Amino acid sequence: MCQRENLNRRCFLQGYCDFLPEEKLFEAVKIGQEAVQLICKEVGALAAKCGKPKMLDAVKLPPPELYKHVEEIAGDELAKVLQISNKIPRRKAISDLEKRVIGILTEEGYVTTAMDSGAAESTLDLLEEEDEDEEVIVDGEVDEGDVHIKPSPKELPPQLFLEGDVKLVFKEVSSKFLRKRIVQGGKRSDGRTSNGIRPIDARCGLLPRAHGSALFTRGETQALAVTTLGDKQMAQRVDNLVDIEEFKRFYLQYSFPPSSVGEAGRTGAPNRREIGHGMLAERALEPILPSEDIFPYTVRVESTITESNGSSSMASVCGGCLALQDAGVPVKCSIAGIAMGMVLDTKEFGGDGTPLILSDITGAEDASGDMDFKVAGSEDGITAFQMDIKVGGIPLPVMRDALLQAREGRKRILAEMLKCSPPPSSKLSKYAPLIHIMKVDKDKVNIIIGPGGKKVKSIIEESGVDAIDTQDNGIVKITGKDLSSIEKSISIISRLTMVPTIGDIFRNCEIKSIAPYGVFVQIAPGREGLCHISELTSTYLPKAEDAFKVGDKVDVKLIEVNDKGQLRLSRKALLPDQASCSDATKTVNLGKKVTKKSAGSSAKDGATVSKEKSKKSSSGGSSSLIEKSSLVNGEATIG
Repeated sequence: MCQRENLNRRCFLQGYCDFLPEEKLFEAVKIGQEAVQLICKEVGALAAKCGKPKMLDAVKLPPPELYKHVEEIAGDELAKVLQISNKIPRRKAISDLEKRVIGILTEEGYVTTAMDSGAAESTLDLLEEEDEDEEVIVDGEVDEGDVHIKPSPKELPPQLFLEGDVKLVFKEVSSKFLRKRIVQGGKRSDGRTSNGIRPIDARCGLLPRAHGSALFTRGETQALAVTTLGDKQMAQRVDNLVDIEEFKRFYLQYSFPPSSVGEAGRTGAPNRREIGHGMLAERALEPILPSEDIFPYTVRVESTITESNGSSSMASVCGGCLALQDAGVPVKCSIAGIAMGMVLDTKEFGGDGTPLILSDITGAEDASGDMDFKVAGSEDGITAFQMDIKVGGIPLPVMRDALLQAREGRKRILAEMLKCSPPPSSKLSKYAPLIHIMKVDKDKVNIIIGPGGKKVKSIIEESGVDAIDTQDNGIVKITGKDLSSIEKSISIISRLTMVPTIGDIFRNCEIKSIAPYGVFVQIAPGREGLCHISELTSTYLPKAEDAFKVGDKVDVKLIEVNDKGQLRLSRKALLPDQASCSDATKTVNLGKKVTKKSAGSSAKDGATVSKEKSKKSSSGGSSSLIEKSSLVNGEATIG
C-alpha cells in the first residue's frame, strides 16, 4: 500500500513467505509498488473528477501557543523522567508531571473545564494510546455524514485552553523530547543504542504436565507458550463459503489479559487485536512445521502474555518456537521475531536528516515513533512481516535498511534462545497421545467403518484406543494413550482387512451361526465364511445341527472366493482320508452309537485333528489312522 500523494512511499506492508531472503522480499515489494502506483493514479483521477471537498475545518487542533506553555513548565523535568528505564515508574512519573502541568496552567487561568462536553470528548479521543500493547485500538472510521449533527465547540476566549487540549499537547511534547533524546544523545530510555536488544531469558519445561512449554522474557515483555498435541479430531474447523470442509492442523491462540499491563478488566472472546496478533505469530511459525506424513499430529500453541512492554506478538513467535521444540515437534529450524521502530525526520530533532531505525522497540517507542515493523524468520530468511507507520509513508531504501537491521537483530535473539535453560526436551512427552499410521486396501475402508460406524466404534471400545481415523486412500490413523491398546487395535484391523487366499488354513475358528445348508465360521473379526454341509464331514450329514452347535471351534480351509468376495470353507479337507481308516474302524451309522471301540483309541475332548500310527503287529500288519476328534467319552460320533 502506498500514499496517493507520494507514490514512492509505502504506508502499509504485510505478508507471509517461506524463508524468503531480504533481497528477494525487497525486490517483490518493488515490483508490487509499480502495480500499486497505477491503481493510485486511477483513484486520484476518479477523486479529482467525482470527489467532494474535505471537511478539514471540522478538525480543531490545539492552539500553537499552548505548546510553548507546556514546554516551559515541563521541559526540564520531562527530560529527566524520560531517562527512567522501567516502564511502570516512568509512566507514573509522566502521569504525575502531566497533572502538575494542568494544575499550574489552571492556577494561572489558562485552562478551563466549563466547556461543551462534546468538544472535550472529541479532543480526548485523540489521546488514545497508540501503543499496541497498551489498549485495543477500536475502529476509528468516522461517518462524514454525521459531522453536521455534532455540536460545534464554542469559541474560546484568548489564552484559554481546554484540559483535553493540554493533555494532547503534553503527549506530543513528550514524544518530541523522547525522539530528541534518541537522536541527539544516541541513547534510548533504557540506555540501549539504536540497534540494541533488551535482555533475553528463556526457560522450557516449566509446566510438567503440558506436552511442551516455554517462558520467553525480553525486557519487560513476557510470553508463556504451551504446545498441545492431538489427532485429527483436535484440528480446527474453518468456516468458508463453500461446502467443502477445511481443517487446520496447526493453529496458535494469542491471549492478552488486562493483567499483563497492570489493569483489571473483563476477559472473554478474543478481540480483533488478539486475533490479528495470533494470526501473525501463527503464520510466522507455520513454515517450520514438518509435513503431516512425517509428523501426523495436530499442533496447538497457546501464547499468554504475562507482562507487556512492546512487541508481544514477536515474543509469542520466540516462545512458540521453543514450546514446539519442547513438545518434541521436529521443526525444520528455529525462528525468532523482532519489532523495528524509526524516527524518520531526524533533522527536526538535531540530527543530520538520516532516518534512525530502532531495533526491538518498547511500548513508548512504538507510541511515539514513526514505524512499527514486525519481522519474523530464521537466520536465512523471513517467514512473516507486518509494517504500520504513523507518517505519510517511508521510502523504499529506508524499508530495505530496516529489513537488514532486523536480520541482525534476529540472529542475536536466536543466539540467546540457544542458551535456553533448561533447554527444550526435543522428545515426545510421555503425556502426549501415540499415533500409529497403517495402510490398508482402500476397498477395505468400509469394512473397518461398518454400517453407521458400528464396527469402528466396537474396535475403539474393545481395544481401548482414543480414536481411529480412516481416509478414502486407505490410510488409517490410530490414536491411543498407551502402546498395548494401539497394538490390539492394529491386530483387529489387520485381521479385519486381510485378503485371504485359496489354500489358507484357519485354526480354532468359532461357529457364529448354523443354517440348514451349513455353518458360518468366523475366521477373523468381522470376516465370516460358509462351510457347506457337504464340507463339514467326510460322511453324509443330513443336518448340521446334529453334529455342531454355535460356539464350537473348528479348523477350516479356504477353498473358494466368489466374485462377491464371499468365502467358501471346508472342514472335510483337513480330515484324514476316510478310505485309509476303513480297516481300523467300522462304518458309523448316523444317529446310532458304535459300541465297538477303535483299536488304540482313547477318549478325548477337543477339535484338534491329529494322526497317530499304531504299532505294527508281529504279523507285519499295516498301520491304521485314528481320528481323535471323532471320539467323545469312548464312543464314536460325527464331527
